[in-house]
Amino acid sequence: MQFSKIRAVVLLSGGMDSCVCAALAARDCEVAGLHISYGQRTEERERDSFQRICDQLGIQKRLIVRNEALRLIGGSALTDDKIEVPESHTLGHDIPVTYVPFRNAHFLAVAVSWAEVLGASKIYIGAVEQDSSGYPDCRPAYYDAFNKVIEAGTKARGIEIVTPLIAMRKSDIVRRGIELGAPFDLTWSCYSREDRACGVCDSCVLRLRAFREAGSADPIAYVSAPQLV
Repeated sequence: MQFSKIRAVVLLSGGMDSCVCAALAARDCEVAGLHISYGQRTEERERDSFQRICDQLGIQKRLIVRNEALRLIGGSALTDDKIEVPESHTLGHDIPVTYVPFRNAHFLAVAVSWAEVLGASKIYIGAVEQDSSGYPDCRPAYYDAFNKVIEAGTKARGIEIVTPLIAMRKSDIVRRGIELGAPFDLTWSCYSREDRACGVCDSCVLRLRAFREAGSADPIAYVSAPQLV
């Protein structure tokens, strides 16, 4: 007897990690793609990447939501034009100013609501703890706690957040993406530019290092490709 695939919502920012996560979800589930714009500097480019990745992966059901709260709240270089996006080499060990306060909770709230309506039992998010900027909403404990909130606060019990990349190194994510045929050429990771990636923000540097360590060429164009250590 043949069983249909389970339904899942995948949060797809348009970045490298979320693209690989979406490819995994599309392989295993009947997927609906969710993209949330929140007034970030590169929102148009990220939204375009979302649409193109969905096209490439065959994700037909899509939802784009605009969150006005995060830009109004500010407090992040991604949402406040008065705060400069720092170059990676200037960062210390503290959580950087590119952290958007409690952002993933906003995203997950929308995903859980949509999952209830769709009858989806899984929510995929490409959160990564290893080789990351150290954001607190990318830790396993955060998602364990959020799953308890979902269980306590939803009518449709049994919805689970899954984080298949959370313990992986960035280079391993690149390798997995290549195996899956993830369209890296359509992704966008840069924090500050929409034409060509800057190559010096933390997101660009982490991405460039991951491709180098994976022995593969990053297919997107950069203004500057720094010497990585």
